[in-house]
Amino acid sequence: MRIFISAGEASGDLYAFRVVEALKRKYPTADFFGCAGPRMQAAGVRTIVDQRSLAVVGIVEILAHIPRIYGEFRKLVRAAEQERPDIAILTDYPGFHLRLAKKLTALGIPVVHVIAPQAWAWRSGRTKMMSRVLKQLLCIFPFEEKFFNDRGVPTTFIGHPLARIVKPSMSRAEFCAKFGLQESDRIVVLLPGSRHGEVARHVPYLIDSSRLIDAGHSVPSQPGSPDQKLKYVLALPSGFGIEKTNFSEPLRAAAIQVIEGFTWDCLAYAEVALAASGTVTIEAALSGTPMVTFYRVNELSWLLGRWMVEAPFLSMVNLVAGRKIAAELIQGDMTAETIATEALRLLEDDKAREAMKAEWAVVAAKLASDVDPMEKAAECIERVMARERRPGGEKRS
Repeated sequence: MRIFISAGEASGDLYAFRVVEALKRKYPTADFFGCAGPRMQAAGVRTIVDQRSLAVVGIVEILAHIPRIYGEFRKLVRAAEQERPDIAILTDYPGFHLRLAKKLTALGIPVVHVIAPQAWAWRSGRTKMMSRVLKQLLCIFPFEEKFFNDRGVPTTFIGHPLARIVKPSMSRAEFCAKFGLQESDRIVVLLPGSRHGEVARHVPYLIDSSRLIDAGHSVPSQPGSPDQKLKYVLALPSGFGIEKTNFSEPLRAAAIQVIEGFTWDCLAYAEVALAASGTVTIEAALSGTPMVTFYRVNELSWLLGRWMVEAPFLSMVNLVAGRKIAAELIQGDMTAETIATEALRLLEDDKAREAMKAEWAVVAAKLASDVDPMEKAAECIERVMARERRPGGEKRS
């Protein structure tokens, strides 16, 4: 059995990796190939395209990369055409993957899309094409199932994969010892994003906001207790390589410690998270961490894209909650001053932090499911494969 699988960004790599793990338990001799990130590669997915080569965000930002991305797209189409997989599993990254789904469907390859495109937020017209090219859509947010089914896209809510796995890998004492922190320290975790472009746009603001937070922080330590110092950690994915950027020296000068590969630990032991809008806000909510969210893109990208957004909020945690819980500092509203103001409000108000933690517990309950979401995904994929084969085992044309 040959299974084509593709992930276009870091979170998609994590979800696709877990789908591969679940399917391998059912089909131990299956050959997986496609667009793979580090986790998928470690799981034995044969790499036609490296997922990290597609990590670009923004309407304008992507323009310079279109020739290279189109080249990677063609590689994947050629591989599917030559190897004729039994099924194609596309994870997240809809701008790329829905175009790929059209090509794969034209080749007679059934397509399952894991992680729904945010058509409920913008470009809802995509659902017409999705109903034609997808055999199954597997969504991870509960409100998405009805939205897509109502528009003719066969959709199943599987639960959020992170709801079962986001947890620290070590105790607070072990974490502090490993990274040279004191257990009495009040940790502020800075989460600028997983892509180099996001980090480049966001880190300068986070450096400046850390200085403003220090200047405005006035919570005294309790008598007889150790001094509670604010410590800043910049959490990045494994292998990001901050030393290859222009930020190593500014981060050191601002006393911001860079930690790669331990984001969930950083979140678990942080007083407050300053988080780029995206998957990490879900991770913060599941960790019960009070947060401030932010995001910036190229100004032209913002002007071109903002008018198309139909959702009431831009941060996924607020969308799941159904109301604004975390501050959203987007584009012009994102400044070092606004970030610092919101962070200080949480750091200096115990009741505000506890109230936000209670809200995140409600969000976590909404994202939970009775069974492992990736096991459920594998079962749905298995049913599609069975349905798309004729009684004699031959694939449908």
